Amino acid sequence: MLRLRLLTWDVKDTLLRLRQPVGQSYAAEARAQGLQVQPEALERSFREVYRAQSHRFPNYGHGQGLSSQQWWLDVVKQSFRLSGVQDEAALVKLAEKLYGDYCSSHTWEVLPGATDTLGRCRQLGFRMGVVSNFDSRLELILSRCDLRHHFEFVLTSEAAGFAKPDGRIFEQALRLGGARAEQAAHIGDDYSRDYRAARAVGMHSFLLRAAGQGEGPEVPSEHVLPTLSHLLARIQKE
Repeated sequence: MLRLRLLTWDVKDTLLRLRQPVGQSYAAEARAQGLQVQPEALERSFREVYRAQSHRFPNYGHGQGLSSQQWWLDVVKQSFRLSGVQDEAALVKLAEKLYGDYCSSHTWEVLPGATDTLGRCRQLGFRMGVVSNFDSRLELILSRCDLRHHFEFVLTSEAAGFAKPDGRIFEQALRLGGARAEQAAHIGDDYSRDYRAARAVGMHSFLLRAAGQGEGPEVPSEHVLPTLSHLLARIQKE
């Protein structure tokens, strides 16, 4: 059995997921404001704009004079522009409304097994924290989804100044959690940013890989979680 003191957690698609694709939620807000934009077009535009913005201004523009809020407002507006909306007043209104909506529990849902697993981990005495490539809204999102109380700290890439897979964000988490790397494990759904990056700094890690997600890089079966409910059994077997 692993002698762990600290568990760190990814959030998006590990503990929380979007209730519907971005294109659908953007199109729904456009309809509410009297605009007809196809969800498929918005989904394609968003993916293109998000990639370009992430390349030009990594980690929400940290250190480049751009706030994460402005980073996201620009992404939303440009996604609509590429989908045919050119009215600047409408773009500003859409962007501001959607920025707020993505802080809501109406937009996010808790993954199956997450609440029970987090509760059991706390009962067993593990210290717990979040390590997530996310912006400053994450604390509020976790609170509104009734998960914030499980964690001693929430470390976002925006606050850390480094994004996974950069090992420095995990090193900050270890300091916050008061644990050495070999006393900690990270749980996430991304092979490179979560599983491999945590192991690169000497932590243990587990990869959430649901059935039907495809094979991906090879990972020892004892490190794979088909669901979050498998976590404690995996820890006890190690």
